[in-house]
Amino acid sequence: MLLCELTIKFYSSFVIIRLLIRYGFYGDVITESEKYRWMGPKRYDYAGTKVFLRHRSYEAEVAYLEVESEKKNIGPEKESTGSWTKGLWSLLKKSERVACRANCNICKTKAGHTSAKCPSLQPYSKDSRWLKSKGRFLSVGAAVISCRNEKAPDGLVADAHLSDGFLHLILIKECPHACYLCHLLQLAKKDGNPLDFEFVEHHKTPAFTFTSFGKESIWNVDGELFQAHQLSAQVFRGLINLFASGPDA
Repeated sequence: MLLCELTIKFYSSFVIIRLLIRYGFYGDVITESEKYRWMGPKRYDYAGTKVFLRHRSYEAEVAYLEVESEKKNIGPEKESTGSWTKGLWSLLKKSERVACRANCNICKTKAGHTSAKCPSLQPYSKDSRWLKSKGRFLSVGAAVISCRNEKAPDGLVADAHLSDGFLHLILIKECPHACYLCHLLQLAKKDGNPLDFEFVEHHKTPAFTFTSFGKESIWNVDGELFQAHQLSAQVFRGLINLFASGPDA
């Protein structure tokens, strides 16, 4: 089984390879938790509660590469869906979830939008274009796998695949406290729909760039702290051999 690598370039420093990067809420949580290392793993729950109550948002601009053949922005579908059909739409999305497993047909499909031999963040084909989202965000995150764990049994994105050549860019816009709590509760729920909110943007893309406009800009990069006001991230397909069985974890 092949695994995608997420290459992140901090404009002012260096290039690193990771599977999950998060900014805003999750960056604040990892920063706050460093003050309470003596608490052990419980420090994350304590720090998370403090950061949630603080409810800070950050002004930023995110540009992402849209591939026409793989367009999966949830926003327009939610906007065009009435409240009485929202539940039906959620059930439909659940039924379409295909977990990534060994010999996954989706990962075997040839991708025409990206190549490991093309490290540039320029559009890959005539069917691709760069789109921007600018405003205040509670959280910005990107993952190339579902990242399942005990606090998110389905992961950040239930149908993420190991080697389809895409990352899942998740933008949580500024919203009321209660709304963000609903999102977090859905994330912690089995078969939940954490992306089914009007303030959540979900983009399936091979690359994105980020620019923050505040004084602080801390990223949680696979559990490590990194400070960067600008970065670019790109997926390179099938660079690592992964020996595993069962669904991606």
